Amino acid sequence: MKTTIKEAKNHIGEEVTIGAWLANKRSSGKIAFLQLRDGTGFMQGVVVKSEVAEDIFKTAKSLTQESSIYVTGEITEDNRSDLGYEMQVKEIKVIHEAHDYPITPKNHGTEFLMDHRHLWLRSKKQHAVMKIRNEIIRATYEFFNNNGFTKIDPPILTASAPEGTSELFHTKYFDEDAFLSQSGQLYMEAAAMAHGKVFSFGPTFRAEKSKTRRHLIEFWMIEPEMAFTNHEESLQVQENYVAFVVQSVLKNCALELKVLDRDTSKLEKVVAPFPRISYDEAITFLHEAGFDDIEWGDDFGAPHETAIANHYDLPVFIVNYPTKIKPFYMQPNPENEDTVLCADLIAPEGYGEIIGGSERINDLALLETRINAHQLDPESYQYYLDLRKYGSVPHSGFGLGLERTVAWIAGVEHVRETSPFPRLLNRLYP
Repeated sequence: MKTTIKEAKNHIGEEVTIGAWLANKRSSGKIAFLQLRDGTGFMQGVVVKSEVAEDIFKTAKSLTQESSIYVTGEITEDNRSDLGYEMQVKEIKVIHEAHDYPITPKNHGTEFLMDHRHLWLRSKKQHAVMKIRNEIIRATYEFFNNNGFTKIDPPILTASAPEGTSELFHTKYFDEDAFLSQSGQLYMEAAAMAHGKVFSFGPTFRAEKSKTRRHLIEFWMIEPEMAFTNHEESLQVQENYVAFVVQSVLKNCALELKVLDRDTSKLEKVVAPFPRISYDEAITFLHEAGFDDIEWGDDFGAPHETAIANHYDLPVFIVNYPTKIKPFYMQPNPENEDTVLCADLIAPEGYGEIIGGSERINDLALLETRINAHQLDPESYQYYLDLRKYGSVPHSGFGLGLERTVAWIAGVEHVRETSPFPRLLNRLYP
């Protein structure tokens, strides 16, 4: 019977065949221990010299790292294994023998590993990170589908920018100027006027010359927009969504979190509601914490966000930022029109902002004024203005950065490990 490592638990006491690669091996004189992987997981295969044909044991001893094989044997319980089972190998059929695999069990430098990203993905920890990424995506679809959202796909090539063009990749669209999307938000607002509650999930691009552990040039965003929804209601959706995703990973990726040595006690505390602090209160807190470099009207840097998040040891909303440091489309705060109805959600443990969101301006005249003040071309935003001309309603939305969220939940230091093939300032290969 042919099966997989993941499904082998259903075949205890049975003989099965698994197609696998040899991740590693060790052997004594009479036993060879094969570390097998097949894409669904990692498992140990035990080859006992006295229980197999001589040529089978010879093959087991000579197998090279990342050679591909069909391995047949009995699945037996093993309490020492993370899986709880292993294979007592009876037969090995070599499919392809690999030679001089570049990534050996020794330590390698980050640049070397990034140059071999197509192979580094095979390692146990990188495999675990991608499985967690996949679970976050799966849980995202479950959450929004279960809460009445419709998935809409915004374009990647756009003629305008939601936050100005200074950090956009420019390209020619036949005889017109175009840009790679930095956000699908404006289009999602249009979709919300048709479907009420919508979300998108797709790639976005920022031509930002940053080398920090939080930044990628290409990253994926989940961007919901909701008609008839105010800022407070949006915050509730955000915290319920993030809590749902975290709990889904805890439930479905326990083995992967263990592989990564993640302290799950920190994740278990992530339940809604989340603490909130106003921008004004954040400035006061930072001054009291010794951050004399920050003044009212400044945007927060990584050290400031980390200090605030560490104080709460939970995801924390910072709400109502100054108007002048936020995009043109954000609704003014009626209690202080120098600020807007917005929030950034800061992840704990130094991972920074994972969500940015706001209530959107719904008044046509005010939006026109903001577009002019930001020196944007009104013609490029005519479709966006139309949303305020034909049945305008209060509406809100947000965007969650997938890679930063994966980094936080998985406990990975750098976002480059949370993207299958990351695009960094000086990296376009592989």
